[in-house]
Formats: sequence, structure tokens, C-alpha cells
Amino acid sequence: MELGKIIAFNLKELRTERNLTLGQLSKISGISKAMLSDIEKGNSNPTINTIWKIANGLNVPYTKLMDGIEKEATVIRKTDSVMQTGETEHYRVYCYFTNTPVRNFELFYVELDAQSSNASIGHSEKSQEYIYIIQGELVLHTEAGDYTLNVGDSLVFDSSIGHTYINKQDTLLIFMVINYYPS
Repeated sequence: MELGKIIAFNLKELRTERNLTLGQLSKISGISKAMLSDIEKGNSNPTINTIWKIANGLNVPYTKLMDGIEKEATVIRKTDSVMQTGETEHYRVYCYFTNTPVRNFELFYVELDAQSSNASIGHSEKSQEYIYIIQGELVLHTEAGDYTLNVGDSLVFDSSIGHTYINKQDTLLIFMVINYYPS
């Protein structure tokens, strides 16, 4: 099933579980009622920040909107993962593992083009983000400070605050992200 349809199904289920109208969800997520309606009908492929805003409004992990049925053992090939982009095509995210009732984290492979950046809104309260650099140099700008990471470096930070991934280099930046949601 394509990602837009999965998001549509999960959004409607999560919204109705909480007895929210589209208007109420619009107010708590900051996403227009018309956009929410399009997403819920499967007529839209929302950006990463749009999904984050909806997830934060519903108080669920980001990937809860992308949950599919998972088997006991799952192999995910990059060619099978769905690419999502930020506000521009310079930032690409591939989700490998979503948050589930038995897994309180999400795993992403991320690519950021040379001389570009991507701003991310804060995630849910108490969430933590773990980053591991595979290729290139990342400058992570957060409300708490800036961090420069190179190949093999790792960082964990409070991802409930806004943060921006910055690639000042002339080469592609590749890194892994784990979003962790403590119980």
C-alpha cells in the first residue's frame, strides 16, 4: 500500500479514536482543515513537517501515522523504503522502522545535499533524537546550542525543541536518526 493511503487510514483512525473533528485537529496541529481532509482522503502526500505537526497534535510518535502491519522478522531494503522530503528536495528521509506498541523508537536513513539545510519542528514531549554520521559533516543547530559531527560521531539531544540539520560541505551528508519515545 502506498504511503499516502497508509497515512490517510491511520490519521482517520487516530482522529476518530480521540473523538476529534477535523476542525479540532486543525486547531491543535496547526494544519488547515482542508489539508487534513485531503490527507485523510489519501489525496495528499504530506511533507515531513506536516506529519510532525499532526503527530504532535495527536500526541503520538511521528511514525504512528505511517504504521503498517509488521511481521515477526522484517528485512527492509533501501529500495523498498519510501522516500519522504522536507520542504525542499534537498533533504530526503527513508523510514526503516516505525514506532509500534512493542518498539518505542523510529529508525531513519537521511540524506542532505551539499550546501543545504532542513529545519525540523520540535517533536513530542520527552522525545530524544540519536544521530550517527555515516558520511560528511553535520552541523546541528538547536535552541540549546550548535553541534558539529563528523563521520563516526554520534549525538543524542532533546528533540522536543526545534532543530536544523545543516550541511556546509560540498558533498552529500548521510546519517542515521533514531527518534526515541520514553514511556
